[in-house]
Amino acid sequence: MDKADMTDVKKELNQLFDRALWAALSLFERNKVSGSSGNFSFRFGERIYITAGGTCFGTLKKEDFAVLDEKFRHISGPKPSKEWPLHCMLYQKHGDVGAVLHTHSFYSALWSCLETESAGSCIPAYTPYLKMKLGNVVRVPYALPGSQDLFRNFEQSLTNAKGYLLANHGPVVGAADVEEAFYALEEFEESAKTAWFLEGNAANAKKIKEMD
Repeated sequence: MDKADMTDVKKELNQLFDRALWAALSLFERNKVSGSSGNFSFRFGERIYITAGGTCFGTLKKEDFAVLDEKFRHISGPKPSKEWPLHCMLYQKHGDVGAVLHTHSFYSALWSCLETESAGSCIPAYTPYLKMKLGNVVRVPYALPGSQDLFRNFEQSLTNAKGYLLANHGPVVGAADVEEAFYALEEFEESAKTAWFLEGNAANAKKIKEMD
């Protein structure tokens, strides 16, 4: 690769970082993530760039991304998020996924605490937009964050869907690029919010009454 090509590659990578940092900060400023929760990755060539453990979306910098190779081995940068296998499984499952986003956004996490049964999506389609932006959402059985049990549950839940809801935890979405992942996550949260106000309050009240 000559010097001009290397310059173009570096420029393209920097543009991806800029978009990723914009998306992360936007989510933080709108309370879709808090503290050091959540993780974010994107693919560039044969490399995966993923946020390091303990990083904050509100103060994220390029230096806060770990680099994984095509076999998902950590090759440079800080230690990746402990939930990096979730990202890698989506990249491996879907060759067209270029970014993966995981948050603990409030309504999605709230909805994930309900036992939902559905042959399609675990989030009701009250509006058409979740289907348009993401498609079906698959519920993943609970296991401790970052645990091998969680990774096993996620792997066993993988389908052609690119949206997943970790029980008692939060959403994971894969998309073609950073912007699409951002928009899909936003719609995921809005759909969970709608579902909660239309169904969740009633379901929770019924559950509490049954416990009395």
